[in-house]
Amino acid sequence: MSERSAKQPPFEIGEQKVASGSRQTVNLPVSVLSDHTPVSMSVHVVHGRHPGPTVFVSAAVHGDEVIGVEIVRRLLRTTGLKNMKGTLLTIPIVNTFGFMNHSRYLPDRRDLNRSFPGSPTGSLASRLAHIFMEQIGLYFHCVEALVIVI
Repeated sequence: MSERSAKQPPFEIGEQKVASGSRQTVNLPVSVLSDHTPVSMSVHVVHGRHPGPTVFVSAAVHGDEVIGVEIVRRLLRTTGLKNMKGTLLTIPIVNTFGFMNHSRYLPDRRDLNRSFPGSPTGSLASRLAHIFMEQIGLYFHCVEALVIVI
């Protein structure tokens, strides 16, 4: 089978499978607010019909740095994504807590950027960093371009 006609297998993230030639938003659970509102990290997956590079783009690791969020949103609206090869993973808002509160920090006053690789039983920042590394970091070995928009 030629590369041009090869169809790539589904992309798996979290407990979701994204079929080739489709796009899907996968919400990774992060925490629950005091009013029981769930907080998640939304990963937008654009999985091309044919094999190609994997590109990862994220923004708002610091919740008060909002310009990157719009850049990622504009990237996701690009019409050329319909015909792309490979896979695009984006997280427009990594630090949802900081973004909602217009703050660099999480509610535990920790800087997410300084909390990697994280821990499943640590502070909120450490747990978020751990979820990020477990769910997204496992793809870094196959990512051909890593873009973190500040």
